[in-house]
Parts: sequence; structure tokens; C-alpha cells
Amino acid sequence: MKHHPAQETNPAKVALLEAAKDVLLTAGYAGLSTRAVAAAAGTQMSQIRYHFGSKDGMVLELYHYMTAQLISRQSDLFLDPDLSLSAKWDMACDYLDIDLASGYVRVLQELIAVCWSNPQIGEAVKSGLDLWRKLHLDLAREFQAKHGSLGPFEAEDLAALVGPVFIGAEAYILLGFEAPEMPVRRALRRLGRVIAYFEDQEKSGE
Repeated sequence: MKHHPAQETNPAKVALLEAAKDVLLTAGYAGLSTRAVAAAAGTQMSQIRYHFGSKDGMVLELYHYMTAQLISRQSDLFLDPDLSLSAKWDMACDYLDIDLASGYVRVLQELIAVCWSNPQIGEAVKSGLDLWRKLHLDLAREFQAKHGSLGPFEAEDLAALVGPVFIGAEAYILLGFEAPEMPVRRALRRLGRVIAYFEDQEKSGE
């Protein structure tokens, strides 16, 4: 997935992307139109055609715009050598609530649904998810190098599971499934305790 630095320096384009996000969060992908976005941004539809070419082009730019910000944030967290993996997991759980509030989670879930019928958006979403997978793989390999494998799991296994676990948790939360008998956030937090256990075992053996 390529980065689009122009988004950071073009206020008109950013304003359109923010308007597109607002419309998507309010009306879903089915209700997203260039007319609705232009109205939300207080501008003409010609501006959307100028910057993005089409509705799909606008949606792809929105996904790149939001994902690039989060990948940068998460990379800074994951590459911090002063934080243990369990601490990084706890912060990732904190970010889940932030990303729900910002609308990123809803945007991602909307676009995942669109992937089935729109190959262009599907390729963009897969590219973005692969960036997350690579971050998770780097972390898993770092953990394996320090503490050994987590039971029968290799680093690749862990990286393959982390993304689906969070995306599934996000879907459950958005659908309103979180409840005392379905403690999604608590379960994620407790996985961090499993990681901390292995870290403590390593320390006690030093």
C-alpha cells in the first residue's frame, strides 16, 4: 500500500476525506455517494472528481489515509525497545477503543464487506491488512527469539492469529455482541497476561 504524502499538505483533499468518513459512518457504504460527501464538505462534486476521480477512488484514498496514520502509530509502539511485548499488547488494547471512537474500525469493517464484490477495494484492503500482519510477525519473532515458542505456536502462527482476533473482536463489538457472557475486551486483555507469564518465566530463569 503506497503512502500519499499529499494528503497531509492538501487541506481541501483532507476535508473531503474527513467528510467521506463522516458519511460512511452515518450511512454506511450503501449510503455513501459523491453527492453526499460534497454536501457534507460544503463543496462541489467536481472537487471529488478532481481529487479522486470516482467514488471508489475516494474510498480507496480514505482507507489509505486512515490506515497510514495507524500503521505509523503502531510501528512507533512496536519498535519501542523499552516496552515489553505484554506492555505493547496492553497498549494495542487501549488503541482498540481509540480506533472504535475515531471510526477507523467501522470504516475497515465496511470495506471488508465491500471486498467480496469490488476487487479493487479488496486488493487495497488486503494490502493494508498485510502491513498489519508484517508488524505482528516482527513482534512474534522478537518474542520467540527472547522467550522461545509459545507452546506449540511458532512466530508465523501467532502473527496469523493476532489480526483475525482483533478484527473479529471489533466486529463483535460493533454488532453489539459484547456482554458479560461475551467479554470481548476483557478476553483480549487477558491474552496480555499470558504473554506476561512467559516474560516472567524468562526473568525468573536468569
